[in-house]
Amino acid sequence: MMASTRIVFGYYVIALLFLFASTQCVVMSLDVSTLCIKEERVALLNIKKDLNDPSNCLSSWVGKDCCDWIGIQCDNKTGNILKLDLQPLHICTTDIFLQSPLGGKINPSLLDLKHLSHLDLSYNDFKGVPIPEFIGSLNTLNYLDLSHANFSGMVPPHLGNLSNLHHLDVSGPSISWTLSDIGLLTTGLWVRDISWLYTLSSLQYLNMDFVNITDSPRELFRAVNKMPSLLELHLSFCNLAALPPSSPFLNISSLYVLDLSKNIYDSSIPPWLFNISTLTQLILSYSSVRGLFPSMLGKWNLHNLRNLDLSSNDLTIDITQVMEALSCSNQSLEVLDLNYNQLTGKLPHSLGKLTSLRQLDISNNLLTSHIGISGPIPASIGNLSNLEFLYLRNNMMNGTIPESIGKLTNLYFLDLLENHWEGTMTNIHFHNLTNLLSLSVSSKQNSFALKVTNDWVPTFKGLYHVEICNCQVGPAFPNWFRDLNSLTDIFLESAGISEEIPHWLYNMSSQISNLDLSHNKISGYLPKEMNFTSSNISLVDFSYNQLKGSVPLWSGVSALCLRNNLLSGTVPANFGEKMSHLEYLDLSNNYLSGKIPISLNEIHDLNYLDISNNHLTGEIPQIWKGMQSLQIIDLSSNSFSGGIPTSICSSPLLFILELSNNHLSANLSPTLQNCTLLKSLSLENNRFFGSIPKEINLPLLSELLLRGNSLTGSIPEELCHLSSLHLLDLAENNFSGSIPACLGDILGFKLPQQNYSLGLLYSFEDFGILSYTKHTNLVINGRVVKYLKQMQVHSIIDLSKNNLSGEIPEKITQLFHLGALNLSWNQLTGNIPNNIGSQRDLENLDLSHNNLSGPIPASMASMTSLSYLNLSYNNLSGQIPTANQFGTFNELSYVGNQGLCGDPLPTNCSSLSPGNVEQDKKHEDGADEDDNSERLGLYASIAVGYITGFWIVCGSLMLKRSWRHAYFNFMYDTRDKVLVFMAVNLMHLKRRFGSERN
Repeated sequence: MMASTRIVFGYYVIALLFLFASTQCVVMSLDVSTLCIKEERVALLNIKKDLNDPSNCLSSWVGKDCCDWIGIQCDNKTGNILKLDLQPLHICTTDIFLQSPLGGKINPSLLDLKHLSHLDLSYNDFKGVPIPEFIGSLNTLNYLDLSHANFSGMVPPHLGNLSNLHHLDVSGPSISWTLSDIGLLTTGLWVRDISWLYTLSSLQYLNMDFVNITDSPRELFRAVNKMPSLLELHLSFCNLAALPPSSPFLNISSLYVLDLSKNIYDSSIPPWLFNISTLTQLILSYSSVRGLFPSMLGKWNLHNLRNLDLSSNDLTIDITQVMEALSCSNQSLEVLDLNYNQLTGKLPHSLGKLTSLRQLDISNNLLTSHIGISGPIPASIGNLSNLEFLYLRNNMMNGTIPESIGKLTNLYFLDLLENHWEGTMTNIHFHNLTNLLSLSVSSKQNSFALKVTNDWVPTFKGLYHVEICNCQVGPAFPNWFRDLNSLTDIFLESAGISEEIPHWLYNMSSQISNLDLSHNKISGYLPKEMNFTSSNISLVDFSYNQLKGSVPLWSGVSALCLRNNLLSGTVPANFGEKMSHLEYLDLSNNYLSGKIPISLNEIHDLNYLDISNNHLTGEIPQIWKGMQSLQIIDLSSNSFSGGIPTSICSSPLLFILELSNNHLSANLSPTLQNCTLLKSLSLENNRFFGSIPKEINLPLLSELLLRGNSLTGSIPEELCHLSSLHLLDLAENNFSGSIPACLGDILGFKLPQQNYSLGLLYSFEDFGILSYTKHTNLVINGRVVKYLKQMQVHSIIDLSKNNLSGEIPEKITQLFHLGALNLSWNQLTGNIPNNIGSQRDLENLDLSHNNLSGPIPASMASMTSLSYLNLSYNNLSGQIPTANQFGTFNELSYVGNQGLCGDPLPTNCSSLSPGNVEQDKKHEDGADEDDNSERLGLYASIAVGYITGFWIVCGSLMLKRSWRHAYFNFMYDTRDKVLVFMAVNLMHLKRRFGSERN
């Protein structure tokens, strides 16, 4: 019995072992070959069929075992597909730079994946199609990532059905996005009613960056508050207009990442943001938050915070208070970014307590030229042994740079540019900076210097970027550069270097990407051969030096600036062949001669060409069709002759054409046919003739400068269609006819002056690797004023020295923000418009040398900005206003107007007043009567005197004989004595005359 029992038990054990083994075989066979479910494999193939796959990333989707396909993960037991990951970075085996994202559309067969829990379609390009609504029926999903996939339209509220979601990412941006001048333009995705978020109570991660949420922020945060397990919330670029005044996260106790950046809140920071104790990251950059930090400074409940980013806002507070508050409440802070705000004060010694800091950025807090973060760097900065990035650029910091910076052994980037440093930096400052990769320092004080010992060998062997500007380094080149084999960027602008460029620097050219030695006194000759082949974007800037020689041929250079040197000779004929990679070329302000080489047309990627202020001659060649990237052509101040080639506007990007101060001579009419995108056209001081074409088509034109030519005809009304026009100078030509009244309708002249500067109009300057020095010469108050980029430029209309006639249009007075108006030396008649006083921003007004009549309008007294006025040599009359600025103008402003009176002219207006005229007439009548009576009295007295005198003398002689004889005897004796005296003297004269003759 016992034996039989053992036998039965043995068989039973053997059966169990066999069953177990067979089960394992089944499982193993299932793992190897039969795990994929046929229906789900068919669904995947349908999905693949509707997808565009230019990089063939889904090439592994063949065969029956779909669980081995790339991007697929199955359940090991059931064989159901759990994960579908189609992110290109995860499924494409090609080089990342050669990958093309998936496109096409999402097939509804996706719904056949009944057990799908993870779906990732991110970083693809679905060409703006809407997010499929049927995704909201994948009830088993707990992970959904549709980010950066170029979907558009409304985010389907059906996603609210996915109640098991832990991770939801529908963020952008799409392929292109921008910021307009009025606010945020988000991607094509938008949400109108946010209520579907209420059902996603299990979410731990929510990212809706770049989704335009049109529902109120209050509803949004109310929905978010229904997610008690939320760990990360990303709402950047969502067009949110306000932050809740009180905490919206009452039910959330575990939030550790909060990104509310890049929204236009335009309000102060609410205190609750600094009272979320679980936060490790708080990002509120680019959000127009302003004013002071919350009043709870020193009581911040941010003990776990590691990343605080409040950059690019309008925060105003003493940096001392911020640092004190952080050092008291937090010892784990790793990143502090406060750049581009309006912070003031000094960095306190307590900065050294933030020992976990890896990145400190308080750059660009210069509120004005006198207000910003000031004071020295505290010596305690040496305690920040973990610091990797230190950015203090563009503040008002001063004093000496502490040697304790040399203790920052983990420092990679040191940026101390654009401050007011004093004293000297030496090699001691760099003693332990063995990991330094980038060094940037400059000072606005002339007393700052960088001096190292002659035998110093730098410890930072990996340094690739060095920028030392406005700092005394010279007169010799820093020899320690030659030991830096990783150096690719050298910027030594205004470094006091005066010796010749050393040969070892030429030998380094093959490793250099950027070489800027501008604004020094470097002498000698440019080397003919340098080989800049280390980068496709090589900048070489030797401008503002004393270098001599000819134009070099340096291969591999993308930007070459040699302006303001002593270069001479001709531009080499093969220049375009040897320098075919050029994008920026500036040879201006040298002594170059000869013609423009034809080979220039082989530089197909040239963006701007500036060869102004040289001695170049000949005609401008027809070489422009090959340069389709040109944005700027500046050939001004040379001796070019002939006409403007019709191909010069071949580039669709050209918006500055500067040809002034040459000897060009052509009919202007056909010249401007193809220049449709120009913003600035300057043809001043040439010999152009003909008229301005009526079919002018320059809708973007802001500057039209045609002064000093021989243009004729009338000013066409078609100019009034140039709505962006801001500078109009047609002076010193032969234009006739009347001034078009529609000039008063041009919007560009109505913009406030602060809305326009050369820097704003040409903001492209910082887009490239070498900025164009925009220059505009304007005649203001009779003298030439040179405006450079970033300088404020007034709106100007100058039509002086022509043959214009008729009256000044009343409409011109509607240009309320016009800065200067010059209509002098024409034949204008009529009165000065009465409403001219409405031009409150007018600073310069010249109406001299015309035939204007009538009084000076009383409204002009309200033009308080007027600093220059010339009304001389007209037929104006009446009293000169005396209020406001009129007391500052001298007699020259009014000379040549016979009818004007009052200060500062010597003519007294009292004699010209109506009351005084009648009184003067009465005085004149009375004076005439007095004159008549006086005349009669005079005649009577003469008659009486004559009669009396005659009869007293003559009557006595006639009546008394003795008196008569005595009188006549006296007369006879007197006569005889006179005759004897004359005879005696005559004899004496004859004798003397005769003796002298002998």
